[in-house]
Formats: sequence, structure tokens, C-alpha cells
Amino acid sequence: MRGRSVVALLLLGFVLVATGVIWRRSVGLARAREESRLEQRRSALAAERAKLEGDIRDASSRARLARIAEERLQMHIPNDSLVIIVPRPQPLKAAKGARTP
Repeated sequence: MRGRSVVALLLLGFVLVATGVIWRRSVGLARAREESRLEQRRSALAAERAKLEGDIRDASSRARLARIAEERLQMHIPNDSLVIIVPRPQPLKAAKGARTP
């Protein structure tokens, strides 16, 4: 009876260890699949971000904004004869004898 008990306990121990190993491997494989899926998603999002940044650069380029200003706002680049340069006013000087804070 003693020999059978030892063999039964060894078999039970082996089955428990094997079950633990199988469970651990299945969890590891599931996590590896999830990690791979998330990595692909990250790569796709990085590519989309690069595309959107390029679209922003294109949309805010001087040539595009000038065309939109001309079409929608009826603005145009003035001729040299239409440009008036206004001189800056000179700063007022404090009167003599007046205290400045």
C-alpha cells in the first residue's frame, strides 16, 4: 500500500506540474499574440500620425494659404504702387523737470 501511495502522489504531482506548465504556456502565447496585435496597431497609428503631420504641413504652406486667401477672401498681393510705408512715431520724451516714476 505504501508503494502505491507514493506512485499515486508522484503521478498527481506530475499532473499538477504539467497542468501548471501548460496553463503558463497558454497564457504566454495569448499575451504574445496581444503584444503582436498592439505592436501592429502602434505601427499603423505612427504611420497615420506621419501622414496627418504631412497633411498639416501641406495645408499650412504659404502657397496653399495664399491661394485660399485669394479665392475665399478676395485678397491679393498688392502692387508696389499700392504699398504705403508708414514711419514709426517717435517716442515722447519726458518734459524737463518732470519726475518719472
